[in-house]
Amino acid sequence: MSIPADLKYTESHEWIRTEADGTLTIGITDHAQEALGDIVFLELPDAGRAVAAGDAVAVIESVKAASDIYAPVAGEIVESNSALVDTPDQVNGAPYESWLFKIKPAADAKFDALIDAAAYEKAIGV
Repeated sequence: MSIPADLKYTESHEWIRTEADGTLTIGITDHAQEALGDIVFLELPDAGRAVAAGDAVAVIESVKAASDIYAPVAGEIVESNSALVDTPDQVNGAPYESWLFKIKPAADAKFDALIDAAAYEKAIGV
């Protein structure tokens, strides 16, 4: 199982990459896609949507279950990976390349709930 050290994580299995422009790119972890099984449907958030940390902003559905995807910080959705809507199974093959959405963090966004790779490994028992 892959857990890249250069990313941040949430205990709800999202990965977060900080981009050069300060936006955050969010996807689901290898652990999450493995637990879900074959992903068959994605519902992604619209650009311009204001979100609070912990808000359910997307839905991912597999042959096993449907799960919410949460905003890791407060901010505004600036983009969704609409190409994945037509090919959601790409998340299974490349979870860290198959980002779901991007957030511009709010000025008062709190990042203390994000954990590093070592803490995420511990949280999932690896």
